[in-house]
Amino acid sequence: MRKALRWLLTLVVLIGTVSTAGAATAAEPEADGTSVTTDIKDQLLAVPGMSLIEEKPYTGYRFFVLNYTQPVDHRHPSKGTFQQRITVLHKDAGRPTVFYTGGYSVSTNPSRREPTQIVDGNQVSMEYRFFTPSRPDPADWTKLDIWQAASDQHRIFKALKKIYSKNWISTGGSKGGMTATYYERFYPRDMDGVVAYVAPNDVVNNEDSAYDRFFEKVGTEECRDRLNAVQREALVRREPLEKKYAQYAAAEGFTFTTVGSLDRAYEAVVLDYVWGFWQYNLLANCGDDELVPPNAKTATDDQIWNSIDTVSGFSFYTDQGLEPYTPYYYQAATQLGAPTIHFPHIEKKYIRYGYQPPRNFVPRDIPTKFQPYAMRDVDNWVRNNARHMLYVYGQNDPWGAERFRVDKGAKDAYVFTAPGMNHGANVVGLVADQKAFATARILAWAGVPATAVTEAKPLAKFDKKLDVRDVEREPALRP
Repeated sequence: MRKALRWLLTLVVLIGTVSTAGAATAAEPEADGTSVTTDIKDQLLAVPGMSLIEEKPYTGYRFFVLNYTQPVDHRHPSKGTFQQRITVLHKDAGRPTVFYTGGYSVSTNPSRREPTQIVDGNQVSMEYRFFTPSRPDPADWTKLDIWQAASDQHRIFKALKKIYSKNWISTGGSKGGMTATYYERFYPRDMDGVVAYVAPNDVVNNEDSAYDRFFEKVGTEECRDRLNAVQREALVRREPLEKKYAQYAAAEGFTFTTVGSLDRAYEAVVLDYVWGFWQYNLLANCGDDELVPPNAKTATDDQIWNSIDTVSGFSFYTDQGLEPYTPYYYQAATQLGAPTIHFPHIEKKYIRYGYQPPRNFVPRDIPTKFQPYAMRDVDNWVRNNARHMLYVYGQNDPWGAERFRVDKGAKDAYVFTAPGMNHGANVVGLVADQKAFATARILAWAGVPATAVTEAKPLAKFDKKLDVRDVEREPALRP
């Protein structure tokens, strides 16, 4: 790695220029040779199918929430359309652009992902199809697949490339990292680079031993024992804690039609506990007695309840908790796959259902059929055809147990692991050499001047409001 880094930092290739034009306008030639300044909002709204929801000011940027008309089926565009929500964080049309998706709903507040800060560029963010409000009505769920979603991105890119003509880099974390990968697989000529964070890669859905091996070694033995004891105790005390759950559900108006029963939901929440801890916490959090009771057997029911609820969330497997994530579970049941792990520290008599398949979390009136070839195709493509792709994983993140890898057929593609980090792993968390190398590659792919590539530092200062660094809190067992 040091040799590769030295080679990169001594390479002097002038690839693009940094524009210092204003953030709000762009000059366009008139017929008489003069130029007229066009506001960026007018340029965006001149795109066929684009409409404004709102504009929110932010110092140094223009931030737009927009709707874009998309075909329900990109193979048959005449068979209906829907409105897909996107946002544009506009810096300067002469800067690089980062195309971000989290793989779920899109935030309508200004934010800047790590590659956007590194290249000091614009950011286009896309809401994944079928996440409300970007859902066709009526919803034909067979049109929710990785190719259709990649085609959404491709179409947005083609529409906005006319405005943002400099280099583009796609990015996303977790399911968003998967989304960026699938987009690259189906439209490899669109982006100049890909930065995918903590992206799971479940190539063979029914072979998940990598996760069991992960949980045998993650963290320290002391921490593993402490977490396992709380998880087991929650099942030992199932009867009194389920009474508490029933009271909680009644007070909040929660129901359990999709998962089938309160009992199934309770076990699902408890079995998420150890996974959820490592997904969202650092090893140091294991010593927090309020978060993880030090002695599960002598802990009160409330202590066990509060620990499980804080880490896993008792509201999640209710109908109300599952509904926003129906598109994810549908995709897990049809293409993405889902992990299954075992619990050797819990006697079989305490486990009634085990890790339930994603089909159990999709309403029964939505049919599903698993396509085992989908992930195998993507994995094979990445291994042999990846170009200008960077994967970043967290050492203690369960989702990284099954990850993307690159083989000899890949070019200028890398997989790095941030020591001690969880599902919020990023470039800044890498060891020094890898951090500099990764930053330099992102800058090079963005087409900034060679001097910036050589310095290998983010071009924009950290902004505590714009730059999200912590992992977004979501239920466990959902990437």
